[in-house]
Amino acid sequence: MNLKVKISDDIYYVGASDRRIGKFENVIPLVNGVSYNSYLIDDQKTCLLDTVDHSVKDIFIEKVKNVLNGKKLDYLVINHMEGDHTSAILEIVHMYPDVILVVNQKTVSMLKQFFGEFEGNFLVVDEKTVLDLGKHKLQFLFAPMVHWPEVMVCYDQTSKTLFSADAFGTFNALSGHVFSNLYDFEHEFLSESRRYYSNIVGKYGMNVQMLLKKVSALEIKTICSLHGPVYNKDIPLMMEKYNKWSKYEAESDGFLIIYGSAYGNTEKVANIIADNLSQHSTNEIKIIDSSMIDVSYLISESFKFKNIIVCSPTYNAGIYPSIERYITEIKNHNLQNRNFALIDNGSWCPMCNVLISKILQTMQNINILNSSFSFKSSLNSDDYSKIDKLVDELLNL
Repeated sequence: MNLKVKISDDIYYVGASDRRIGKFENVIPLVNGVSYNSYLIDDQKTCLLDTVDHSVKDIFIEKVKNVLNGKKLDYLVINHMEGDHTSAILEIVHMYPDVILVVNQKTVSMLKQFFGEFEGNFLVVDEKTVLDLGKHKLQFLFAPMVHWPEVMVCYDQTSKTLFSADAFGTFNALSGHVFSNLYDFEHEFLSESRRYYSNIVGKYGMNVQMLLKKVSALEIKTICSLHGPVYNKDIPLMMEKYNKWSKYEAESDGFLIIYGSAYGNTEKVANIIADNLSQHSTNEIKIIDSSMIDVSYLISESFKFKNIIVCSPTYNAGIYPSIERYITEIKNHNLQNRNFALIDNGSWCPMCNVLISKILQTMQNINILNSSFSFKSSLNSDDYSKIDKLVDELLNL
């Protein structure tokens, strides 16, 4: 059986996809699964880069054996210690007891945390290390908090390939093809790349900027991430997106309207605002019911849009539950540089705008529109003029 999937003449893809998984990290919903990527360089010295999640361990082991075809494995590079990339380490060490684990000092500590008194042969690297495999020569760049503190990436000087750990990763399983240019990438993967980035790495924009600065000095022909397709033709696009996302710059000058509504009155306001905006602007408008979609999507869309309108009832003298979760999560993910308009439906005790404002004011470079307003239960004639004023302010930002 031929299980060899080539990245280049002697670099192979040995990862696999899981379409049965319901939630990534048991937190973030997945509709189309996820891939767990691993790569093997078949040179004078053989080198495996990362392993996989336990869910695809069996096919991974078969692929590794198939590519090696009886050869020994000389090196295992561990770029990232998260469980979805390290679940097969013990099997690899058992199968190839002489394998040398290529790690940094923080990785050594984590190996012991996960696996106890870990017995293995270690090569502890730093950013001056070059690992000579024969034809291929690997250098290492540390990328702490992208998105764990031990993370490093690995650059093959020969093929100009960046093995980027979780950086440039995306949700969605692969369907046979490995390279990004063999998919309708912007349709199938880009929004899931943003959702992956914003929810997994979004908090650590400064650290991502540090990594981008390091890799900008490299000639990169291929990016091999630990999730998603191998980038060959989409590298400039992903570099541009990562630069924007990590600087918390919006991709769209349009309008994101997020609402919670118990009985439809607050939803009505959201729709009226959208209708009014559409009469005066051709910019993108998106409305989301916060109660009907997981907060991971709300975070992703908030990383995309410059202008965010939040419509929420006051609920138990506080913030409507799904809106409260949303506001808390964008703060936790370090969202910055946005305009917020707030509309509070406070039938007898309007508190929502005050409470949301207190949270937003703790975030960086957040502009809360002066025309934010409250209404009571349902709209009256004065409230329509308040909507007009808010729309005018949004259009003149």
